Amino acid sequence: MIEDKNQQRTDLGQLGEFGLIEHLTKNIEIKQPSTLTGIGDDAAVLDFKDRKTVVSTDLLIEGVHFDLAYVPLKHLGYKAVVVNVSDICAMNAKPTQITVSIAVSNRFPVEALEELYEGIKLGAKVYDVDIVGGDTTSSQKGMILSITAIGEADAEEIVYRNGANDNDLLVLTGDVGSAYMGLQVLEREKEVFKVNPNSQPDLDAYTYLIERQLKPEARKDVKELLKALEIKPTSMIDVSDGLSSEIIHLCKNSGVGCNLYEEKIPLDPEFINVCEEFNIDSTTVAINGGEDYELLFTIKQDDYDKLKGNPNFTIIGHMTQESEGIHLITRANTKIQLKARGWNALSNENNEQ
Repeated sequence: MIEDKNQQRTDLGQLGEFGLIEHLTKNIEIKQPSTLTGIGDDAAVLDFKDRKTVVSTDLLIEGVHFDLAYVPLKHLGYKAVVVNVSDICAMNAKPTQITVSIAVSNRFPVEALEELYEGIKLGAKVYDVDIVGGDTTSSQKGMILSITAIGEADAEEIVYRNGANDNDLLVLTGDVGSAYMGLQVLEREKEVFKVNPNSQPDLDAYTYLIERQLKPEARKDVKELLKALEIKPTSMIDVSDGLSSEIIHLCKNSGVGCNLYEEKIPLDPEFINVCEEFNIDSTTVAINGGEDYELLFTIKQDDYDKLKGNPNFTIIGHMTQESEGIHLITRANTKIQLKARGWNALSNENNEQ
């Protein structure tokens, strides 16, 4: 955020495109052995030898994916790295490099982009990925971020969405719904601020939820956790668009059905309290809210004993024959058809934020 009117402000035109790139990317260190050439040439040169390469790209657009009224630029940069690294983790692969492209309007000074890049550099450091290229250009409206993530894995390690089988167990890391409720708290405080700009929000009761929204973490640890347990998932996806949407993706790609059990869905106590405060059903938020960046995967029944009781994982359901459909089994033992009501990037409602 750039509310401080007295801070130093360097116009982007003073540096120009290439000067800006050089300014933002100076002192970037190369750590991955697979990075032969990074920033400074026409293309990065990567060498994975006999390993397979996985690539994923995400866009973050101001007014659609983030609101700078309450999203600090450093947090935004960090989150932009996380959401892309998460896609690599969802392939059971190791993230190794990213490229960063930014489009901005002239309302942003150089100092704002420095702050953004501080977050990007921190994300790259935390997740041990090299920044190896990208682009900058102008935008007519606000800020657009595009990050491409690259990773590597042995062919036999990679996990796809289409490998789930009838009777496989459905497993989730961490908890879900908290990021969505963190967003609701921030939106509420934004509206309060509009009415009374002198008000100072007390957010102590919402620390975990706000962190899950502003500074999520990708589950890079899961690959090694599963390897230590001698478990290879049969299918996997990250929970970015909502639990219900991701389950449906796994089912459709694998040609199976699913029973998801409401009582098994892991919820944080702070999340439950805030759902009550907002008078919102916690299960509805947990299965439809997005941006949790946990991993959802399936395992064979034979692997149950290896995973049961592990605090990193929760078994939340099981896969069925495709003809049985995709259902939520409520606490009252009622079967409800599961529908994708999570994030839809192309809906009018989302684009009118």
